Amino acid sequence: MTAPRPLVAGNWKMNGLKGQLAELSAIRDAVQAGGAGRAEAAICPPFTLVAAAAEVCKGAPLAVGAQDCHANVSGAHTGDVSAQMLADAGAAYVIVGHSERRADHGETDAVVRAKAAAALKAGLTAIVCVGETQVERASGAALAVVGGQLDGSLDGDFPATNIVVAYEPIWAIGTGLTPTAADVADMHAFIREKLETLYGRKGVDVRILYGGSVKPSNAAELMGVKNVDGALVGGASLKASDFMGIAAVYR
Repeated sequence: MTAPRPLVAGNWKMNGLKGQLAELSAIRDAVQAGGAGRAEAAICPPFTLVAAAAEVCKGAPLAVGAQDCHANVSGAHTGDVSAQMLADAGAAYVIVGHSERRADHGETDAVVRAKAAAALKAGLTAIVCVGETQVERASGAALAVVGGQLDGSLDGDFPATNIVVAYEPIWAIGTGLTPTAADVADMHAFIREKLETLYGRKGVDVRILYGGSVKPSNAAELMGVKNVDGALVGGASLKASDFMGIAAVYR
């Protein structure tokens, strides 16, 4: 059975002015030179840079994504951006259900599922995020929490080839803390089992990314865990050297 092609995706979050495109250009050049090896690479800048990033990456093996989308195609939704708009701007991916969206904007699993459906309808690949808090992990509820998020955020009718799941333990995002390799292995095996239940044999083709304080120094250990098909990288994706240091695991 062939493992899915790894994906290393950078989430710039609310960071990046036009000057940051110089780092994107450096990432593009490094990927073109084979710096990501067999992995696919993508960068998800803020909305304001999606179109410009797509132009920078045009014709290069570096995909551009966005960090969120609205569930509707258009309408009276001031300040929101639809999946169709993102595709029109040149995006190929969109992150939905990131813990910061769930916590800061009250996004429920149902909202995440609707956004993922909209992304797929627009021809984008949806990166669906799941993860537990430190309290939930300490209480032994991590698997139940992540399982519930998967049940609520995914749909068996979604095409498995256009879905990516990103496991991000909330307590590890931006903290410098990371779960042990054994903890990651257990969670990713659990997610794989859930995906196979949902999609049958196609569940093995859904890429499961790990996210949460991924950096060049720990990437090899984390990416070497079974059922880890790449990384969703936060702060380290803002510097070409750091992002490529992670992607270099797949050279």
